[in-house]
Amino acid sequence: MKLCVLMGSPRREGNTAALLAPFLDECGQMGVETHTIWLYGQGIGPCLGCMACQNCLDGLGCVQEDGFEAVFQEMAASDVILLATPIYAFFCSAPMKALLDRVIYASVKNYGRERGPKLLEGRRVASLVTCGYPPEKGAGPWEEALKLLCRYGGMEYMGMFCRRDRGGEVPFLDEDRERGVRDFAQAIRMAIVAEELA
Repeated sequence: MKLCVLMGSPRREGNTAALLAPFLDECGQMGVETHTIWLYGQGIGPCLGCMACQNCLDGLGCVQEDGFEAVFQEMAASDVILLATPIYAFFCSAPMKALLDRVIYASVKNYGRERGPKLLEGRRVASLVTCGYPPEKGAGPWEEALKLLCRYGGMEYMGMFCRRDRGGEVPFLDEDRERGVRDFAQAIRMAIVAEELA
Protein backbone atom coordinates (compact mmCIF):
# COMPACT_ATOMS: atom_id res chain seq x y z
CA MET A 1 0.00 0.00 0.00
CA LYS A 2 1.28 3.42 -0.97
CA LEU A 3 -0.01 6.59 0.69
CA CYS A 4 0.57 10.13 -0.58
CA VAL A 5 0.24 12.91 2.00
CA LEU A 6 -0.58 16.34 0.65
CA MET A 7 0.31 18.74 3.46
CA GLY A 8 -1.56 22.01 3.28
CA SER A 9 -0.09 23.72 6.34
CA PRO A 10 2.50 26.50 6.01
CA ARG A 11 3.95 25.57 9.43
CA ARG A 12 6.30 22.61 9.64
CA GLU A 13 5.96 22.53 13.42
CA GLY A 14 2.31 23.50 13.72
CA ASN A 15 -0.72 21.56 14.93
CA THR A 16 -1.39 19.75 11.65
CA ALA A 17 2.22 18.58 11.49
CA ALA A 18 1.99 17.45 15.13
CA LEU A 19 -1.10 15.38 14.34
CA LEU A 20 0.43 13.98 11.16
CA ALA A 21 3.62 12.72 12.86
CA PRO A 22 2.07 9.82 14.83
CA PHE A 23 -0.13 8.97 11.82
CA LEU A 24 2.98 8.54 9.68
CA ASP A 25 4.76 6.64 12.43
CA GLU A 26 1.85 4.20 12.64
CA CYS A 27 1.88 3.80 8.86
CA GLY A 28 5.58 2.99 9.00
CA GLN A 29 5.01 0.36 11.66
CA MET A 30 2.37 -1.27 9.44
CA GLY A 31 4.68 -1.30 6.42
CA VAL A 32 2.76 1.38 4.52
CA GLU A 33 4.93 3.33 2.09
CA THR A 34 4.35 7.08 2.54
CA HIS A 35 5.43 10.20 0.70
CA THR A 36 4.68 13.67 2.07
CA ILE A 37 4.45 16.71 -0.20
CA TRP A 38 4.35 20.14 1.44
CA LEU A 39 2.14 22.20 -0.86
CA TYR A 40 3.49 25.57 0.27
CA GLY A 41 6.53 26.00 -1.92
CA GLN A 42 5.33 23.80 -4.79
CA GLY A 43 4.38 26.86 -6.83
CA ILE A 44 0.99 25.53 -7.90
CA GLY A 45 -1.02 28.37 -9.40
CA PRO A 46 -4.81 28.60 -9.45
CA CYS A 47 -6.87 27.15 -12.29
CA LEU A 48 -7.17 29.58 -15.21
CA GLY A 49 -10.52 28.20 -16.36
CA CYS A 50 -9.23 27.92 -19.94
CA MET A 51 -10.62 24.37 -20.36
CA ALA A 52 -7.62 23.26 -22.45
CA CYS A 53 -7.27 20.20 -20.22
CA GLN A 54 -10.69 18.94 -21.27
CA ASN A 55 -9.59 18.11 -24.80
CA CYS A 56 -6.56 16.09 -23.70
CA LEU A 57 -8.01 12.65 -22.96
CA ASP A 58 -4.75 10.76 -22.42
CA GLY A 59 -3.17 13.07 -19.82
CA LEU A 60 -3.62 16.21 -17.76
CA GLY A 61 -3.41 18.71 -20.59
CA CYS A 62 -2.92 21.72 -18.31
CA VAL A 63 -1.29 24.70 -20.01
CA GLN A 64 0.46 25.91 -16.86
CA GLU A 65 4.03 24.81 -16.28
CA ASP A 66 4.45 24.68 -12.53
CA GLY A 67 4.51 22.09 -9.73
CA PHE A 68 1.06 20.67 -10.48
CA GLU A 69 1.97 17.78 -12.77
CA ALA A 70 4.63 16.33 -10.46
CA VAL A 71 2.24 16.41 -7.49
CA PHE A 72 -0.53 14.87 -9.58
CA GLN A 73 1.73 12.01 -10.67
CA GLU A 74 2.40 11.19 -7.00
CA MET A 75 -1.33 11.17 -6.37
CA ALA A 76 -1.96 8.89 -9.34
CA ALA A 77 0.76 6.47 -8.22
CA SER A 78 -0.77 6.09 -4.74
CA ASP A 79 -3.48 3.86 -3.33
CA VAL A 80 -4.52 6.43 -0.73
CA ILE A 81 -4.32 10.22 -0.82
CA LEU A 82 -4.32 11.91 2.59
CA LEU A 83 -5.23 15.59 2.58
CA ALA A 84 -3.72 17.13 5.71
CA THR A 85 -4.73 20.73 6.29
CA PRO A 86 -5.60 23.36 8.84
CA ILE A 87 -9.02 24.88 8.30
CA TYR A 88 -8.89 28.51 7.21
CA ALA A 89 -12.26 30.28 6.70
CA PHE A 90 -14.09 26.93 6.97
CA PHE A 91 -12.09 25.31 4.18
CA CYS A 92 -8.64 23.97 3.38
CA SER A 93 -5.62 26.23 2.98
CA ALA A 94 -5.08 28.18 -0.25
CA PRO A 95 -2.37 25.94 -1.83
CA MET A 96 -4.54 22.87 -1.30
CA LYS A 97 -7.58 24.60 -2.79
CA ALA A 98 -5.54 25.62 -5.84
CA LEU A 99 -4.34 22.03 -6.24
CA LEU A 100 -7.82 20.53 -5.91
CA ASP A 101 -9.29 22.98 -8.43
CA ARG A 102 -6.67 21.90 -10.94
CA VAL A 103 -7.02 18.20 -10.08
CA ILE A 104 -10.76 18.02 -10.47
CA TYR A 105 -10.75 19.71 -13.88
CA ALA A 106 -7.63 18.22 -15.42
CA SER A 107 -8.40 14.69 -14.24
CA VAL A 108 -12.13 14.49 -14.97
CA LYS A 109 -12.76 14.83 -18.69
CA ASN A 110 -16.42 15.86 -18.80
CA TYR A 111 -16.45 19.16 -20.64
CA GLY A 112 -14.47 18.71 -23.86
CA ARG A 113 -15.42 17.69 -27.39
CA GLU A 114 -15.94 14.16 -26.08
CA ARG A 115 -16.13 12.61 -22.64
CA GLY A 116 -13.00 10.95 -21.34
CA PRO A 117 -11.65 9.12 -18.31
CA LYS A 118 -11.41 10.01 -14.64
CA LEU A 119 -7.66 9.86 -14.12
CA LEU A 120 -7.81 9.27 -10.35
CA GLU A 121 -10.69 6.82 -10.45
CA GLY A 122 -10.40 4.13 -7.80
CA ARG A 123 -8.04 6.07 -5.55
CA ARG A 124 -9.00 6.38 -1.90
CA VAL A 125 -9.05 9.75 -0.12
CA ALA A 126 -8.90 10.57 3.59
CA SER A 127 -8.36 13.82 5.45
CA LEU A 128 -6.49 14.86 8.58
CA VAL A 129 -7.59 18.26 9.82
CA THR A 130 -7.05 20.81 12.58
CA CYS A 131 -9.32 23.75 13.31
CA GLY A 132 -10.24 26.30 15.95
CA TYR A 133 -13.93 25.38 16.22
CA PRO A 134 -15.75 22.19 17.16
CA PRO A 135 -14.97 19.78 14.28
CA GLU A 136 -18.54 19.51 12.98
CA LYS A 137 -18.70 23.30 12.63
CA GLY A 138 -15.11 24.11 11.73
CA ALA A 139 -14.44 21.24 9.33
CA GLY A 140 -17.96 20.28 8.28
CA PRO A 141 -18.04 22.34 5.05
CA TRP A 142 -14.60 20.97 4.08
CA GLU A 143 -15.71 17.37 4.59
CA GLU A 144 -18.91 17.82 2.61
CA ALA A 145 -16.97 19.35 -0.29
CA LEU A 146 -14.44 16.54 -0.14
CA LYS A 147 -17.18 13.92 -0.39
CA LEU A 148 -18.53 15.68 -3.49
CA LEU A 149 -15.06 15.88 -5.05
CA CYS A 150 -14.54 12.17 -4.47
CA ARG A 151 -17.90 11.26 -5.96
CA TYR A 152 -17.27 13.45 -8.99
CA GLY A 153 -13.75 12.09 -9.51
CA GLY A 154 -14.65 8.43 -9.02
CA MET A 155 -12.65 8.18 -5.79
CA GLU A 156 -13.56 6.51 -2.50
CA TYR A 157 -13.88 8.74 0.54
CA MET A 158 -12.46 7.02 3.64
CA GLY A 159 -13.18 9.59 6.33
CA MET A 160 -11.74 12.49 8.26
CA PHE A 161 -9.82 12.80 11.52
CA CYS A 162 -10.19 16.30 12.99
CA ARG A 163 -9.09 17.82 16.27
CA ARG A 164 -9.71 21.29 17.63
CA ASP A 165 -7.08 23.68 18.96
CA ARG A 166 -8.44 25.68 21.87
CA GLY A 167 -5.31 27.80 22.11
CA GLY A 168 -3.85 29.03 25.36
CA GLU A 169 -1.53 26.96 27.50
CA VAL A 170 -3.09 23.54 26.77
CA PRO A 171 -0.78 21.43 24.56
CA PHE A 172 -2.42 20.52 21.26
CA LEU A 173 -1.20 16.93 21.02
CA ASP A 174 -1.96 14.71 23.98
CA GLU A 175 -2.11 10.96 24.55
CA ASP A 176 -5.77 10.62 23.53
CA ARG A 177 -5.25 12.51 20.27
CA GLU A 178 -2.15 10.53 19.42
CA ARG A 179 -3.98 7.26 20.03
CA GLY A 180 -6.90 8.49 17.97
CA VAL A 181 -4.83 9.41 14.93
CA ARG A 182 -2.93 6.11 15.14
CA ASP A 183 -6.27 4.30 15.19
CA PHE A 184 -7.30 6.32 12.13
CA ALA A 185 -4.19 5.10 10.26
CA GLN A 186 -4.97 1.52 11.27
CA ALA A 187 -8.60 1.84 10.17
CA ILE A 188 -7.55 3.02 6.70
CA ARG A 189 -5.13 0.11 6.35
CA MET A 190 -7.67 -2.45 7.59
CA ALA A 191 -10.35 -1.16 5.21
CA ILE A 192 -8.04 -1.59 2.25
CA VAL A 193 -7.01 -5.09 3.34
CA ALA A 194 -10.67 -6.03 3.72
CA GLU A 195 -11.39 -4.76 0.18
CA GLU A 196 -8.47 -6.72 -1.22
CA LEU A 197 -9.68 -9.92 0.47
CA ALA A 198 -13.31 -9.49 -0.58
